[in-house]
Amino acid sequence: MVTLKKKTIGTKTYYYLRHTLRTKKGIQTREKYLGRKLPPSLEKAESAFMTEIYKEQWYPALDQIKQNYSKELEKTPKSALEKKTLTFSVKFTYDTNRIEGSKLTYRETADLLERGLTPRSKPVQDVKEAQAHEKLFLKIVEYKKDLTQNTVLDWHRQLLESTKPDLAGLIRQHQVAISGSRFLPPSPIEVPILVDEFFKWYLKSKDKTHPVELAALVHLKWVTIHPFGDGNGRISRLLMNFVLNKHGFPMLNIPYQNRNSYYHALERSQTKNTHASFVQWFFKKYVKENKKST
Repeated sequence: MVTLKKKTIGTKTYYYLRHTLRTKKGIQTREKYLGRKLPPSLEKAESAFMTEIYKEQWYPALDQIKQNYSKELEKTPKSALEKKTLTFSVKFTYDTNRIEGSKLTYRETADLLERGLTPRSKPVQDVKEAQAHEKLFLKIVEYKKDLTQNTVLDWHRQLLESTKPDLAGLIRQHQVAISGSRFLPPSPIEVPILVDEFFKWYLKSKDKTHPVELAALVHLKWVTIHPFGDGNGRISRLLMNFVLNKHGFPMLNIPYQNRNSYYHALERSQTKNTHASFVQWFFKKYVKENKKST
């Protein structure tokens, strides 16, 4: 996490940014001198500081993952790639929906999506949302254009139109809460402004930010705005994988069974208003999941 430090020597005050990180060599602390006055935008200074750290600590491993993944794609037959995508889709649909409370097991999700077998004694809503999620995910994988507000609203509509048509594709106009979290999402009055700022940020950042970092930030920023009455987590994870796939990186699944570290990383970033906690968690998770490619 980045902290602002102030040093006073005599009558003069000096400002620094400090970040503590765990490396193979142990705990290390990095500092960046800001000057005797705070910069006009402390957020921009923090972002630039963290980018310097990421370039050294994470970017080489992330770029190696992409390089090896590209080689793997080149030598894999088209039919095998399609099967791999479908396999990922089932696992991703199970986990992302299970995180949001779905009662379907992994086997039930696989039977439903691969064989068309509807599980008995399970909520119809869970069945419909699993089917809608996989259908939407497969569309997103093939989507060639870039993100716009209308596109994301349409994706949300497709996700929930069969189960919650009163919420599907609509920006919320009521306050929401996140179960078990200390973070309270923005008020409905703020949401349209924040959504507009999100897409302005995305347009400015998409070609300047490392794709894996961009995917993490897209996820974090969208789920923090929480612009929908429901489905925010699922849409944010779909957006995350859209960015990774668009830039030629392997997609990421966040398993339900390991969700606690995911929740904690999100909450730390949201309550402390810093991207660093979640982005560092995301990098670590991404490298671990793709360690065979590094």
